[in-house]
Amino acid sequence: MRKDVLSFMEKHNILHKHSTVLIGVSGGPDSMALLHFYHSIQYDWKLRLIALSVDHQLRGEESRKDLEYVERTCAQWKIPFIKASVNVPVHKKENKLSTQVAARQLRYQIFEQHMADCKGDYLALGHHADDQVETMLMEWIRSASSNAVSGIPVSRPFQNGLLVRPFLGVTKNSILHYCKEKKIFPRTDPSNEDTVYTRNYIRKRVIPTLIDRNPNIHQTVQHLSETLQEDEKFLKNEAEKFVDQVIEFKNKERSATFQIKPFKSSPRPLQRRAFHLILNYLYNELPGKLSYIHEEIFFTLLETEESNRKLDFPHQLTIEKVYDQIFCYFPTQDRMSTSFKEEVHIPGDILLPDGLKFCAVYTDQPEEENKNTYVCSANAITLPLIVRTRRDGDRMRLRGLNGRKKLKDLFIDRKIPRNERDRQLLVTDSNGEILWAIGLQKANPKKKVENSPYVKLKVTKSEETWEEYHE
Repeated sequence: MRKDVLSFMEKHNILHKHSTVLIGVSGGPDSMALLHFYHSIQYDWKLRLIALSVDHQLRGEESRKDLEYVERTCAQWKIPFIKASVNVPVHKKENKLSTQVAARQLRYQIFEQHMADCKGDYLALGHHADDQVETMLMEWIRSASSNAVSGIPVSRPFQNGLLVRPFLGVTKNSILHYCKEKKIFPRTDPSNEDTVYTRNYIRKRVIPTLIDRNPNIHQTVQHLSETLQEDEKFLKNEAEKFVDQVIEFKNKERSATFQIKPFKSSPRPLQRRAFHLILNYLYNELPGKLSYIHEEIFFTLLETEESNRKLDFPHQLTIEKVYDQIFCYFPTQDRMSTSFKEEVHIPGDILLPDGLKFCAVYTDQPEEENKNTYVCSANAITLPLIVRTRRDGDRMRLRGLNGRKKLKDLFIDRKIPRNERDRQLLVTDSNGEILWAIGLQKANPKKKVENSPYVKLKVTKSEETWEEYHE
């Protein structure tokens, strides 16, 4: 087995001379064989070894005896030993997790801490070929994502080094034979025999049948796992490039926006991965309720001929189609989304809820207008001016239109998503006449009154003042 493991490590480039290797050791056959293996090559490879054991406080006295056994063995083999204790039951209850997930989270926190403290190059764990088969079968049962069914990686970045699994190329039987040959007498966990756990059921009931059909199933599955991981890495990189080109993210608002046509122009595999990258960006932690069903309804949304449609995802994430655009956002209750109203003195400025500044000045020679400015005759409006959010029934006078147009209809015409409509700021005079939907639409300007100066309004960066703007 030693030769096979060294060959596997060389193939995957997961060992270098003069390295510091932390080894996760539970006292069971897999981790004890791993500890012995590294001990056997320690001097040839000039390795600094550190054994690390974590008591999960799940098996009472037996857990304590596991740690004592590992500690005695490390003393015998002259390997530095670090032990830690974590309270899985409390962590499980507080965070509403399964026992396995809670234990894994706490265990890996300890691993990360000591990788940093010991300046480790590698964290070695004892997962083997049977674990790989079990894991992939479990993933196939539970998931419909190609990324999720790619199995256990041989290595991955971890803290300041790599997490490695040198035994993924050897079977459980090989490890048990190695322990017997080297006179290693590991501890055993009775829960590993309980088929109420899915992994144990697969180990006891499914894998023996697969081996009967294909004695080389371990090699086949490991090759499949590595192939899937390589393919997934390539596709993920391509999807990240695609997302950078097509998706607009807003960090402050935790939102994402994209045009449907360019999104759909890419191959479907990139679209799927882009969808998951969007979710990873928006959620701090992916909800457990997310499934392939959400992916299906997302792509149904892209194909629908309806102009406006909205999906509700877990944790209040909203995905909304507005004509040819998709908006992904969490509804907010900040000041800008509820109400805003401020008087504006001339000359003067006010700070807007989005951090921009609204400036107002008098001028005799107005500059040409753009989307950030508005100009009108001072004597054609009633001061003071007001900047506010919209109200029900708001209407504007538009050029070429007799009477006024409902602001709601203007939003629909301009394809403004619902979540942004309450955030739209309006400039009115003191009579309530809407002069400007800032950045969106200007009202039909009244004729200049003779010998009247102009009022010039502008939205500008918050660090600018009206004096600087006026200059």
